Amino acid sequence: MRRLIRSVSRKVGGADRNPAGDEVGVNIAPFCPGLDMMPNPVLLVRQPGMRVVFANPAAEASFGLSRKTMQEQSLDQLFSGAEELDGMIDSVLTRHVDARRQDVVLQPAQREPMHAHVVIGSIDGVPGVALVEVLPNEQKVRSEREERILDLTSANKELIRNLAHEIKNPLGGIRGAAQLLEFELPERGLREYTQVIIKESDRLQTLVDRLLEPHRHPHIVGELNIHEVLERVRSVVLAEFPSGLEIVRDYDASLPELCGDMEQLIQAVLNIVHNAAQALSERIARGDAQIVLRTRVARQVTIAKKLVKLALDLHVIDNGPGIPEDIRERIFYPLVSGRDGGSGLGLTLAQTFVQQHEGLIECESRPGCTDFRILLPLR
Repeated sequence: MRRLIRSVSRKVGGADRNPAGDEVGVNIAPFCPGLDMMPNPVLLVRQPGMRVVFANPAAEASFGLSRKTMQEQSLDQLFSGAEELDGMIDSVLTRHVDARRQDVVLQPAQREPMHAHVVIGSIDGVPGVALVEVLPNEQKVRSEREERILDLTSANKELIRNLAHEIKNPLGGIRGAAQLLEFELPERGLREYTQVIIKESDRLQTLVDRLLEPHRHPHIVGELNIHEVLERVRSVVLAEFPSGLEIVRDYDASLPELCGDMEQLIQAVLNIVHNAAQALSERIARGDAQIVLRTRVARQVTIAKKLVKLALDLHVIDNGPGIPEDIRERIFYPLVSGRDGGSGLGLTLAQTFVQQHEGLIECESRPGCTDFRILLPLR
């Protein structure tokens, strides 16, 4: 980057000037192809007004705007809440510091927020112009999010186990007392009420059993083909939704077998696909609902702070309305559901089973596309 800044300073130093000595324009594209070749987004910003005077192709791709459009905008127009960037550039251009680097969240117009590490430097011989390099920081964000999920999951598991046991003990007593009371009631009509108590106790017992289920079953570990798992899930879901729903196979046939518990993996994927199918109810009625099951190989990925050389990259993608924004960050929490009548346990169990296989499950959702991604180590 230093070599580029020195090169830019030589080229931009010869820019056209008006009689007052002010720069008429800064156009370095014909003179410095190195900036165009850089893989990360690069902007040249000039005071006053924090105007963008140059953007490389990587910036066009990342921010979704053409170079010409960006050169007509200030940073405040380009990013929502760019005050932090303005302050960093100002401190560099006024020579308070030689360079600034900081993690920031950029919000381009009509785009998802971008987590990035920004490096800002001045250009010798060209006062008032700063070079801004944006290094996408998604890996760090993903790692921090994964760590946060693991911590919350661990705390939730302990809470669920304790809560389930606390509920289960008195629940048996309530059901037994209702049965005894039923035998003592003189009128048959009154037994309707004891039956309500018994049935609701049974329903709660089933719920408690589901909460405790992931911690009871031992692993039945063996070599398995993930596509056998997906075919089982596909047949089950299509049997429940025989029309209006298309489940597309997008498999990588070269995937090696993985070591795991087939029943747990079937249940994990089934919970995700079944949730997707239920979210697609309106599209199923119209006949254009679609779920894509995609498998790929991922190399050199980080799962639970461990570098995995080879991993299964499984995606379940649907064209439904998306997950409601107010629960998007909490969908793996127990008892959180975006559907009326949902138990809120399906995704919690899926996450538990995937984590027991030393894997990771995450989700990205927007209207028209929800993508659940499962990463499982292969070697």
